[in-house]
Amino acid sequence: MSSRLASPEDYSKLVNSFDTWLFDCDGVLWRGDHVIDGVVEVLEMLRRRNKKVIFVTNNATKSRKSYKTKFDQLGIEAHVDEIYGSAYAAAVYISSILQLPKHKKVYVVGQSGLEEELRDEGIQYLGGTDPADNTLEPFDLSTFTLDPDVAAVVCGLDTQINYTKLSKAFQYLIRNPGCHFIATNEDSTYPTSAGLLPGAGSISSPLRYSLGKSPVCTGKPASTMLDCVKAKVHFDPQRTIMVGDRLNTDILFGQNGGLTTLLVFTGITTEVEITGPEPSPIIPDFHTQGLGDFRIVERTP
Repeated sequence: MSSRLASPEDYSKLVNSFDTWLFDCDGVLWRGDHVIDGVVEVLEMLRRRNKKVIFVTNNATKSRKSYKTKFDQLGIEAHVDEIYGSAYAAAVYISSILQLPKHKKVYVVGQSGLEEELRDEGIQYLGGTDPADNTLEPFDLSTFTLDPDVAAVVCGLDTQINYTKLSKAFQYLIRNPGCHFIATNEDSTYPTSAGLLPGAGSISSPLRYSLGKSPVCTGKPASTMLDCVKAKVHFDPQRTIMVGDRLNTDILFGQNGGLTTLLVFTGITTEVEITGPEPSPIIPDFHTQGLGDFRIVERTP
C-alpha cells in the first residue's frame, strides 16, 4: 500500500531519508512550457540541503543540451551532466553495448534531439529530419535504394511521422540482416499544458505490429537508463528516491532499480488508480499531489 504524505513531519522525514533525488520532467516539473507550482522552490531547497538532483526523462525530442536550454528558460537550475534522456540512453546503448562499427549507420524515426545525441556518440545516421523523409508524398518501394550499412532503426517521438519513414524503417528491419530495432521509450502518451498527446510508444507501434516483434527499449522502465546514470553518478540505491507521474514507466523504473518511489498527480496518473477499488499492480511507496507540496518543509518551524 502506498503512503500518502500529509503532515509537515511526513515531508521532512522523506527529505532527510534520501541523498539522491531522481525526477521525471514532463508532468512532474512542468506541463508543456509551464512550470508546475512550487517546483523551483522545492528543487532549490533540496540543493541547499546538499541533495544530488538528477533529471531522468523519456522525452527523446530534445538532446541533453537542448533540455538544458528549456530548464534555463523555465527558471529551473540544471546542469547538462544532471540530465539523462532516453535519446542519450539510446545513443549510449548503440555505441557502448552494441558497439556499432564506425561505418555502420542508424535509421532514425525521430527528431533533432535524437540525432544530436547520436552525433555526439560518433554514430552515423539517416532519416530523422532529412527533408527527403519528411514528405507526405506516396512512398514508392520500386525507387527506394536500400543502404546496406544501416544496422539499426531507432524510434523516438516524431511529430512529423509519415508513411515514408515507417516504410523505410520497415525495409531496413526486414531486409538488412541483424538490423536492430530500438525504441527510445514506449510511453503511450505524453502530457502537455493543453492535455495528452500520443507518445513515442505510439510512433513505434505500427512497426511493432507489422514486424510482429517488440523493440529494445532504452528509456524508463528499462534498466538501460539507470545504467547510464550509474556510469556517471555514484549513489546508494537505499538512499535514492525516484519521483514520477506515471506508474508503468517512472514508478516501475524506480522499483526495477531498487529505489524508493514517489508518485505525483500533476501529470498522467490519478489518485484513484492506486487507491481505488481496482488499484494498479504497480504501487509507489509514497504519493502526494505535487512536488510543490514539499514547500511545507521550509515553512515548518
